[in-house]
Amino acid sequence: MLIPGEAMRLRIHIGGNDSFDGVPLVDAIVDRAREAGLAGLTAWRGIAGFGESAHVHRIDLALSHDLPIVIEIVDAADRIDAFLPAVQAMLGTGLITREAVTVLRYGAAT
Repeated sequence: MLIPGEAMRLRIHIGGNDSFDGVPLVDAIVDRAREAGLAGLTAWRGIAGFGESAHVHRIDLALSHDLPIVIEIVDAADRIDAFLPAVQAMLGTGLITREAVTVLRYGAAT
């Protein structure tokens, strides 16, 4: 269980069309993080973004299906470091960042 204090945030930027072993990459990462028992994960679909190719993906009336997705995982540094190789093995292209964070609250109030 993650308690208030120093922790690590892993942020993963991918595309909505990215996949791993035939499933959407976001789902594969969520499933793998849950199996690893990580403290928590949130994924967001962006409204616009670009990456290495500089091709801009943005939402419009046609509702683009390849919008950017950002996945954030917060847990203890050693648990993030242990999970990182699995994420790196799943990514074809994307951006991964790791940064120290201070957890102020986790879970329900006691």
